[in-house]
Amino acid sequence: MPDKLLRMHRTGQGKGARDRPVMLAIAGDSASGKTTVTAGLVKALGAERCTAVCVDDYHRYDRSERASLPFTALHPDCNHVDIMEQHLQLLATGHPVLKPVYDHHAGVLTRPQYVEPRQFVIVEGLLPLHTKLAAACFDVAVYLNPPEAIRRAWKVKRDTAHRGYTQEQVRAELDRREPESERFIRPQRARADIVVRFAPVEQRADPPGTPLSAELLLRPTIRHPDLTTILVGSGGSMHLKLTRDSDGRPVDSLHIHGYAPREDTHLLKKAIWSGLGGTKEVPPVLGDLGDAGHSDPLAVTQLLLLHHLIESAR
Repeated sequence: MPDKLLRMHRTGQGKGARDRPVMLAIAGDSASGKTTVTAGLVKALGAERCTAVCVDDYHRYDRSERASLPFTALHPDCNHVDIMEQHLQLLATGHPVLKPVYDHHAGVLTRPQYVEPRQFVIVEGLLPLHTKLAAACFDVAVYLNPPEAIRRAWKVKRDTAHRGYTQEQVRAELDRREPESERFIRPQRARADIVVRFAPVEQRADPPGTPLSAELLLRPTIRHPDLTTILVGSGGSMHLKLTRDSDGRPVDSLHIHGYAPREDTHLLKKAIWSGLGGTKEVPPVLGDLGDAGHSDPLAVTQLLLLHHLIESAR
């Protein structure tokens, strides 16, 4: 189905339109934080309302087969992109799929999984926005864009702790993947409605343990919540700024600094959550970093994504 026709079909303008889920894409390079962001959203929404899909499961080759290939897992030729597109279209129009499964710990392809779309479908991975047709399946598209030094450190830590690699092997693989990151992964940034960057604040010497700050480019491709009144009185630790996007166009940039006082970020989180009709406290799972503790900038980022999911459902 052409991407324009799919968009019409999903918005009820096409013949045969039907009830469908709200689709969110979270794209980014390996170890950019996709799974962490996704996990908090799924827990906040509840498994009965939310389906999570990792499109890295569409790898064409297992780890041992890739060792002899001239390209890496980031290359589209190393993935069943055509099947990924078919499955995204089916999920986006409310149909189940039999999804392949790639075991990242063992590096092998395993038994496929029957996946039914619930009210919300969150799709994360390396290439969910690689093609126009895939991108057309989503109501909201996010690209995670941490500084390369931080992403590489995250990947070394994860792959040595959970995937059986040595530090030298991980660094060598990062170097090998770099041309394909530049060619295939980073261009997806242009198709995102929101670009998220977790990083320390430049020219500040924050004490160890200070959460990374979050900078969110809020592109006008979707309607964002009005945060101007909420951010008044935050003392500069949380603010909106008009800046220039990579193409030179003006865009709003939301900054949530890691050093922001907890009481300020609590008020912001509560205001966003209340605006969504939340009658209880903000879900404590938002901002969870596992063994690394808690991050309010991450929690605010996840709340804004929840806003878009819930508003799209309405």
